[in-house]
Amino acid sequence: MVDRMPEWMKRFFSKPRLKPYLRAVGGDPQAAMRLYWWNVEASAALYGPLQCVELAVRNAMHDCLVAKYGRPDWWEAAPLDVRGKQLVEKARAKCKQNEERRAEEQRRPKRRVTVDDIVTELNFGFWATLLVKRYDRTFWRIALHEAFPHHSGPRATLSDDLWAVVRLRNRVMHHEPIHEEDLDGDHARIYRVLDALGPDLAKEVRTMDRFRSVLDGKGNVRG
Repeated sequence: MVDRMPEWMKRFFSKPRLKPYLRAVGGDPQAAMRLYWWNVEASAALYGPLQCVELAVRNAMHDCLVAKYGRPDWWEAAPLDVRGKQLVEKARAKCKQNEERRAEEQRRPKRRVTVDDIVTELNFGFWATLLVKRYDRTFWRIALHEAFPHHSGPRATLSDDLWAVVRLRNRVMHHEPIHEEDLDGDHARIYRVLDALGPDLAKEVRTMDRFRSVLDGKGNVRG
């Protein structure tokens, strides 16, 4: 199957990476090529909304926790579990490593790692973890519900939506196949999270979102 695809495609994208697309279309190499490029297009269309929701969630939650604990490095006072503390230390170490490299490359003195550096380095999964059940009393009830002022349902519903968005984000950012995912449902979850943060934010993101037209075009892949 994959041997009937163009040599340049096999060379640059690799046979193992192309096989899932061939399986999805019953071994038709031309349809597999179209599906591969559709996957690229869908991932590109989702990038904007995913970027916005990740940044907005991170900053809203960070601001709430800064206000709650009265310090920008709130993680030093908050009841993070062992894994949470490890992720903070990992982010801090990565920031120091990056700064050392930049200082050496630019031949300048090293600067101190800032709170903003660490916040930026903490991954999306870290922030989503703060909404799981074990943190209900320690984070959600005392502070983080304020980060999502337009969410009227239970914490678990928001947490489930956010984790679905995190998983989609990771697949898109790691260039993985998403064509068999529930993209319609995940796209809706992005906007449920954005709406929970602020309707004006969600409305603005929708103005540049072209994912729906890309999804509607998936039917043309098989030819």
